[in-house]
Amino acid sequence: MKELRQTCTLIWQACSGESAWQSVCDLSRYHRIQASPGYRRAAQWIHQRLLEAEIESDILSYPADERTNFWTWTSFQEWDCTDATLHLTAPEEQVGQLANYRANPISVIQRSAPFEGEAEVVLLEDGIEESDYDDVDVTGKVVLSGGDLRRVWELAVVQRGAVGLIFDGMRAVPAVRPEGDLADVRQYTSFWWLRGDIRCFGFVLTPRQGQAMRRLLKDSDKPVCVRAKVDSRLYDGAMEVVSAAIPGGQDEEVVVVAHLCHPIPSANDNASGAAAALEAARTLQSLVRSGQLPAPKRTIRFLWLPEMTGSLAYLAGREGELDSMVAGVNLDMVGEDQNQTGSSWLIERPPDAAASFAPDLLARLRDELPKIKGMTGVSPSHTGLGAYPLYRQAEVPFSGGSDHFVFSDPTVGVSMPMIIQWPDRYYHTAADTPDRTDPQSLARSATLAAAYAYWLASAGNEEALWLGYEMVARFKARVVDTAQTAVTEAQDQTDGETLARTIIDLDRRLAYLLDRQKAALATLERLAPADCLVDEFQAEAEEAVRRELAWARGGVDLHAAAMHLDRLPIIPPRETSEEEQQAAGLVPVRKAPGPIPLQQHLPRLEEEDRLAWGQLLQEREGWGHHTLTSLALYWADGRRSLLDIADLVELETGSRDVALLLAYFRLLGKLGLVGF
Repeated sequence: MKELRQTCTLIWQACSGESAWQSVCDLSRYHRIQASPGYRRAAQWIHQRLLEAEIESDILSYPADERTNFWTWTSFQEWDCTDATLHLTAPEEQVGQLANYRANPISVIQRSAPFEGEAEVVLLEDGIEESDYDDVDVTGKVVLSGGDLRRVWELAVVQRGAVGLIFDGMRAVPAVRPEGDLADVRQYTSFWWLRGDIRCFGFVLTPRQGQAMRRLLKDSDKPVCVRAKVDSRLYDGAMEVVSAAIPGGQDEEVVVVAHLCHPIPSANDNASGAAAALEAARTLQSLVRSGQLPAPKRTIRFLWLPEMTGSLAYLAGREGELDSMVAGVNLDMVGEDQNQTGSSWLIERPPDAAASFAPDLLARLRDELPKIKGMTGVSPSHTGLGAYPLYRQAEVPFSGGSDHFVFSDPTVGVSMPMIIQWPDRYYHTAADTPDRTDPQSLARSATLAAAYAYWLASAGNEEALWLGYEMVARFKARVVDTAQTAVTEAQDQTDGETLARTIIDLDRRLAYLLDRQKAALATLERLAPADCLVDEFQAEAEEAVRRELAWARGGVDLHAAAMHLDRLPIIPPRETSEEEQQAAGLVPVRKAPGPIPLQQHLPRLEEEDRLAWGQLLQEREGWGHHTLTSLALYWADGRRSLLDIADLVELETGSRDVALLLAYFRLLGKLGLVGF
């Protein structure tokens, strides 16, 4: 559509990457811990910039205490820290300062409880296993560890009476932050207290400081002692959400979200998303006010909030308004200088259980950007015909971990892709500074978000019809790629049974893709209730699957003939395991909207259940289990068995873990969060 490119061009020309970069610099000066005075000052700064741009805006306040619930999530207390220091006091020849909150706020484990005193330091390599504490007395002492913070707190502080923690870990980020990298940088680390928790203080050392401390503890024949002082308080307070709107004439909204929280400096995460959202809002307001763009039909809502908690607080009080939110986009870590951070510019699709038109629209708009005259980071071909981006970009499946995790939950129903740059070498460290953001990256992300929001806010029948054709075209490309991959894999097979399994798996895969595409096409009715040809688009998608499956079968048959097989063998159904049989007999029913924070509810369980769950997670490397359980919960609609859900999660992710899902839903059942 000609208007599509014109709109993108207008937005790009009006959008200022330099202005967004300056906003990153300004926001990075605030210590933006969720529910804190520093976060509040950052929210007020955003609000003031919106008022200066003559954009309707409000600061919404929600309780930060341990009594208020946002669906199944419990709020937490406000935290304020004014000063904190950690000094090595013994042995005498090694004395010196190890950490200073005023110099580097990340040097304190956020939400540390107040403390002043001296204590001996005890070394634990990890401290996440009961056996790590054999023959080690931590009572009244400070524990040095690089292991999982909550687990070390539970074992050392709660169960054995340690008074504080010193953390010297640095999480590896594959490909861009290998083990041992950033030896002189501190990692952002936080306590997340639950009601009734025994609280303590904690400090963060750089890995190099940690290694020196470890050598000292191993080599010294004298006690190693520290003096810790933490001036902080935890109290019933508030957390803020900044809400702004470019009003439309219809009672519907498109939502642009960016989390505002994280400690000084936290530039890319997520001052960049907050700054890009602000620039997108200012750009659209300017273009609409000047008459260069017509006023949108639907309201464009911008939200700056504490990550996930703010989304829950905002949505939980608006259950009656959820149907009016047609779609959204989440801006998280969008400003990276790719040469420094190692990042790629990504569109993360919503979960398949929340299939929608949204990701295909966002991807098409992204593809339009290199065609805009004057777009930075784009080079013409050597012939001068056509152009291509000089930055890395990709489209990736859902993984969660940010506010789209809440909005895209099917019980909420606001399909929300995410724009993000990942991976990032400096993620969650004190080295995430404004000089590692890029004005061009910020401008591209702000332009894309603004164009997406404005197009959706203005879309009617004609736009929905075009988008339907676009979605079908993209679907056909995915189907062709899927079928060709299967044919290619078939060429490597040397026996008939494996060859037959290839076709069975392809049939299953294409049936899944078709089901999700038909569900996505049905959402076009959110934009145009009539005359958007949903039935015709779905029929064309079905035909594409039939055609490619037949084509792939032909390729496999040719290979079978080359193997001198008259026909492919009949493959009997796979035997189900005992765990799968159990899963087949459970149909989970969600009892409340929104995702479920299992960690918050674990203290209500018997110790045996908590220990078993912890052991199950320890057996699984990485954080993939969080994504698998989240996706499984999304699929739990009261009609599907847990075995059906495991099948769907496998089709969505390529991973199958029935034991994990059984344990997860049984815990939710014991907690009364799901029924069966």
